[in-house]
Amino acid sequence: MLQMALQEKLDRFKKQQEKCQSTLSSIAAKAGSSRATTTAKSTPVPAPNIARSPAPAVKFSNDTERLQHINSIRKAPVGAQIKRVIDLLLETRLAYTPEQINEACYVDANSNKAVFDSLRNNPKVYYDGKRFSYKSKHDLKDKSQLLVLVRKFPEGIAVIDLKDAYPTVMEDLQALKAAGQIWLLSNFDSQEDIAYPNDPRVPIKVDDDLKQLFRGIELPRDMLDIEKDLQKNGMKPATNTAKRRAAAQVQGISSKAKPKKKKHEISKRTKLTNAHLPELFQNLNGS
Repeated sequence: MLQMALQEKLDRFKKQQEKCQSTLSSIAAKAGSSRATTTAKSTPVPAPNIARSPAPAVKFSNDTERLQHINSIRKAPVGAQIKRVIDLLLETRLAYTPEQINEACYVDANSNKAVFDSLRNNPKVYYDGKRFSYKSKHDLKDKSQLLVLVRKFPEGIAVIDLKDAYPTVMEDLQALKAAGQIWLLSNFDSQEDIAYPNDPRVPIKVDDDLKQLFRGIELPRDMLDIEKDLQKNGMKPATNTAKRRAAAQVQGISSKAKPKKKKHEISKRTKLTNAHLPELFQNLNGS
């Protein structure tokens, strides 16, 4: 009896399995037909939802390091924080609100009145009442405006005053020089470049006799004498040798040329390491 009961239960279980299998097959067939119909209509199929792995948790040590970095910036001297902001404004050439400055370089101007006031009154910063932006000495935008400005200074304009006008100003200066529209000459005292206009409307032709006469004039050897002669003739020297020499003495820099070191000559007492090349040692000093 027990064996018959087990057999009946096993038969029922097999029938249930067959029924489930047929149900699953019909579901799969319906899904296939609907997919084919959808493809025939050229309807875009939404991308399947990809199970994304959870974002890695921020390690406590990394977050602590970041907070310490922010804290060190905000506790730095006002001058250091101002420099950080000005560097940001110069590099990006964008206008920032105090909140955006805080996000970009961690300087909280809203919470530090000294920083805010110093930033607002800084000559390199323009504040319109809402945003801060970089303010160069000369408001230039391109090469044409640069040329117009240089032509306003026939006595020359320092390149250092033009460097921050706009990002490509140095390349434009070189381009203007290559085109013969300006001259870039170095100041003898400061060793800084000066930009001079070269107006092509005023061509000057010099006779060869005058050139030869000019080149035949013997100038004094000392720059002090040259400067005195220029002043006697009502001209202002471009150099100030007396001041430069005084500064050199204060800094302990000697204006005299360093004596040349005596050239080390090979003698018979010199230890030779290339004895296998006798032609190198034909002129030994006998000592």
